[in-house]
Amino acid sequence: MKKKTSSTQAVSSKLTKTRVVLRSKELAKHVPSTRPFNRGQLLAMLEQYRMVYVKPDAGSMGIGVMRVEKKSDGYRYQSGAQVFVFPAFQTMFHSLQKRIGGRRYLIQKGIHVLRHDGRPFDFRIMIQKNPFRQWECTGTAGRVAHPRKIVSNGSQGGTIFQAAALLNPITGKQKSSRLQSHMNHLARLTAAQFGHAYPAMNELGLDIAVDRNLKPWILEVNTRPDPCPFTKLDNPASIRRIVRYGRAYGRRYCLTCSKAKRAPGR
Repeated sequence: MKKKTSSTQAVSSKLTKTRVVLRSKELAKHVPSTRPFNRGQLLAMLEQYRMVYVKPDAGSMGIGVMRVEKKSDGYRYQSGAQVFVFPAFQTMFHSLQKRIGGRRYLIQKGIHVLRHDGRPFDFRIMIQKNPFRQWECTGTAGRVAHPRKIVSNGSQGGTIFQAAALLNPITGKQKSSRLQSHMNHLARLTAAQFGHAYPAMNELGLDIAVDRNLKPWILEVNTRPDPCPFTKLDNPASIRRIVRYGRAYGRRYCLTCSKAKRAPGR
């Protein structure tokens, strides 16, 4: 009997998805160092990078993501809006381990990202198979973190902006346009990698951050992306296209987005 192919395909493990991206030499330059969570790896990465993110291997909406830092006087980590401070690595590690429990976690090199009003921001880029079965970037949404949180997800109280509204004041319009084109190029390369590894894949949501040197970094690839951020943009063209393309390959989206905030009018 022929196995039925689903209209969408989801891959839950962040480490597995990272390894797919790393198969491309060009993309590998834009992926922060990512390793399985354990004591030795955490100690080594804090020594090397001073700041890392500890996140669930399987998870979404920014739930469970923590920022861990080595400071001159000790260590600290932030979970949600809470910050915990420790004089020594071992006590900090025990606290983290207790919070993580038996779940599989990853450690990712921390990126010093661009900020808006002192709050970190990144971008969600949606790329989908269009009706001609070709990969197409269908939308980019800027996500600014809640003032007291480290993640930009709308479900964690993030605010959604047009990408240009965040980049233009920092880079100017010309560089902003080039940077957005570069991020779309990375999205298309990523889609090609995933399309080769998973032929049934129809859509991806890339979380891309830009550092202070204007280098884009692929923080995460979502294989069942939530289009919620695009419902908060002033221009409805992206969400209409996303829904139309999704319908063509059998995906239906929930567009009720109560936690994400819309950027204030300018």
